[in-house]
Amino acid sequence: MISGILLQVTQITKKFRNLIAVNKVSFDLHRGEILGLIGPNGAGKTTLFNVLSGMYVPEDGEIFFKGRNITGMRPHKICKLGISRTFQVTKAFSHMTVEGAVRVGAYNRKSENEVKEKTEETISFFKLGNIRHWKCEDLGLVQLKRLEIARAVATEPELLLLDEAAAGLTSAELSELMELLKTLRDERHITLCVVEHVMQMVMGLCERIIVLDYGELIARGTPDQISQNERVIEAYLGKRFSR
Repeated sequence: MISGILLQVTQITKKFRNLIAVNKVSFDLHRGEILGLIGPNGAGKTTLFNVLSGMYVPEDGEIFFKGRNITGMRPHKICKLGISRTFQVTKAFSHMTVEGAVRVGAYNRKSENEVKEKTEETISFFKLGNIRHWKCEDLGLVQLKRLEIARAVATEPELLLLDEAAAGLTSAELSELMELLKTLRDERHITLCVVEHVMQMVMGLCERIIVLDYGELIARGTPDQISQNERVIEAYLGKRFSR
């Protein structure tokens, strides 16, 4: 399933004045992989996503996608190359309909004549047909999160960056989301990188996990390895909880 490096991140550093939000972070992401990116609040996870998707330009380091250096490239160009992302605070266009929001994503790779077909296919896959004419601002949390992923998938990404897609979901909703993401990987061949605080999703979905703390990568490994890593336990719970 995993065959070759899709994304290579080398010594990425991002600063905000005197604050180092991401400090010399390096990792590889393989095709077909579901990689978890975890860490306490303020660890630099979303900042790293913003760098990978072109919203921030790093002060140092390089990012290679499919062997091409995309460091500092504009977000729309990175999306065109095959990286899409969702947002921790959903960015669906509030005054648009569900159908309209999906159409925006479909325009990434499709011509005007093809957009309708891609929009219909995406709405069907994500089971949004019964709310397709609803305004995004009228959606509930679960519907909004599903739309956010649908909009990103409509861009036809090879790599999907998911920022806290499980936040606020019930156990049943979480299980459904995990199955959906596995289907995207297995049937759509989309590689996933998941920023998440919900450990049920991280441990049940991700094959490999990297951990940030204060902007630095402090651990990497399988879910079992990470769950027993004393430095990770200390970062989340404090020293008195580590052995």
